[in-house]
Amino acid sequence: MARESGNLSIHSENIFPIIKKWLYSDSDIFIRELVSNSSDAILKLKKLVSLGEASVAEDTEYKIEVILDEKNKSIKIIDNGIGMTDEEVKKYINQIAFSGAEDFLKKYKDKMDKDQIIGHFGLGFYSAFMVADKVQIDTLSYQENAKPVRWICDGGTQYEMEESDRSQRGTTVTLYIGDDGKEFLNEYKLREILEKYCAFMPVPIYFEKVDQKKKDSEDKKEDKKPINDTNPLWLKQPNKCTDEEYKEFYKKVFMDFNEPLFWIHLNMDYPFNLKGILYFPKLRNDLEIIEGKIKLFNNQVFVADNIKEVIPEFLLLLKGAIDCPDLPLNVSRSFLQNDGYVNKISNYITKKVADKLVSLYKTKKEDYIKYWDDIHPFVKFGAIREDKFYDKVKDIILYKTINQDYLTLKEYLDKNKANHKDRVFYVTDERQQAQYIKLFKDNNMEAVILNSTIDNPFMSHIEMRETGISFCRIDSDLSDNLKEDVKDKDEEKDKDFAEKLEKIFKDSLNNQELKVQVESLKTEDVSAMILLSEQSRRLEEMSKMFGSINMPGMFAKEQTLVLNKNNKLIQLIYSKSEDNNEKELLDMLCNQIYDLAMLSHQPLEPDAMNKFIERSNKILTKISE
Repeated sequence: MARESGNLSIHSENIFPIIKKWLYSDSDIFIRELVSNSSDAILKLKKLVSLGEASVAEDTEYKIEVILDEKNKSIKIIDNGIGMTDEEVKKYINQIAFSGAEDFLKKYKDKMDKDQIIGHFGLGFYSAFMVADKVQIDTLSYQENAKPVRWICDGGTQYEMEESDRSQRGTTVTLYIGDDGKEFLNEYKLREILEKYCAFMPVPIYFEKVDQKKKDSEDKKEDKKPINDTNPLWLKQPNKCTDEEYKEFYKKVFMDFNEPLFWIHLNMDYPFNLKGILYFPKLRNDLEIIEGKIKLFNNQVFVADNIKEVIPEFLLLLKGAIDCPDLPLNVSRSFLQNDGYVNKISNYITKKVADKLVSLYKTKKEDYIKYWDDIHPFVKFGAIREDKFYDKVKDIILYKTINQDYLTLKEYLDKNKANHKDRVFYVTDERQQAQYIKLFKDNNMEAVILNSTIDNPFMSHIEMRETGISFCRIDSDLSDNLKEDVKDKDEEKDKDFAEKLEKIFKDSLNNQELKVQVESLKTEDVSAMILLSEQSRRLEEMSKMFGSINMPGMFAKEQTLVLNKNNKLIQLIYSKSEDNNEKELLDMLCNQIYDLAMLSHQPLEPDAMNKFIERSNKILTKISE
């Protein structure tokens, strides 16, 4: 062909700055775009061959090569795919056509909102100019008698075309890297990017450096292995995958050497095409729930991690890979166009996860219980965020009890109906609330353990969704079952007993606002308990969780000091209340009892702890005298 030159049909000289500055979120995207184009070219040729519209040698090995030449500052992407004729180059490369070009540029020229710009035109190939000062294409079409074509552009609006010396079918794109892309001339950096975006592309990809390629040839070494797996596990039928294959795939993709708890294999062909594997990872602590990662693929090409339009937010606590060829992606492949189709995909994924959990509960309940401590933050978060998910899993949400049983809400309420009615007593700290737990166990009462970050909003959600259900922390309410049933009691005497003790403690503690309640508990061992208002404490904890400013007095702690009438120490204080000679001792005992009660549900402040220790020493000294 005769050499020719011309201008790209773009209606504006500002197109390349826009590509570099706004079109893509990350400059390394150029590798994905160019290698994807090579993969598409090979898949198109294979399709034509299968239809009898093209012919290739029977021993053809389809492949893509990425060759780094640090010395000449170039990167080549080579394929043996369909190739292009000179007319196709003019059509697909020279014409960057989109409607309303001037209006578009005028509208977005001074804006940095890449989400609004992406998707208005097809410019995958032109991502090359994000890193290259000059790009050269050498291509030869599969068509008979086609002539090889060379196309060169230095990043302006002008190009040159001439006949190429390429002798084999396919395309070579050569990038002459400029200052903006010099980081990609590093062998390890380039390999890392290839493995990130191209790890599961359907065509073998080989990466080499020029000097290494020459050395391998001289040493007659065996062919290198491709850097990608062309048949990822999600493409196999679930019934043909072994547990070991699932575990190995998990370790390879997520570099996590802890085995996953279990997994869900998604495999759908209608009404949309979606395949993938979602893993439930083993969590070592509550903070790890934020470390999930779900990789989204489009025809085995990596798009991005954790795209919330496709993956419901609560599922991002999991790890997995989802491949959906039907996603309405635009040129960058990283941003979704608004489409109701995406909501259907998201709903399908949510349904499949819920179905898997229900199935596991019904068919392998022992395993489900074994997994619960790890998966409960995920299930609870999903229940809060997605109503449809909650409706499916509400009957399989488990509550671990202080007796180490795992019960559903219905099982807990049925088991404790006589004692609790519709109240669920819970514990947030088994050590701190040990005294209350002992009281419950001694009286055959049940409480559940809710000590995770998610539990506070989760309880509120259950109370909102389930009419009549209320959660009460074990130190927020004194159940009638903990009180002694005293018959024929002397009400006047009890009233005097209570009023005297209330005055003694308020005076000794110098706190006239303190609520004091006297009860006959079934145990003599406990001298006093602190009850905290469930509502005020929950508001305070929610405020801390979401980082709200907590002004003094915003959430007043509604404390009640419950004194046990059956305790000998309380009886001693009452009996000596009239003896002025014992006032110092009584003051110390009242303060000591109060601090002991406080210690049963939360640590003392530093100043209070110092006073507690000093007072303890004084009391011990007084006893030893």
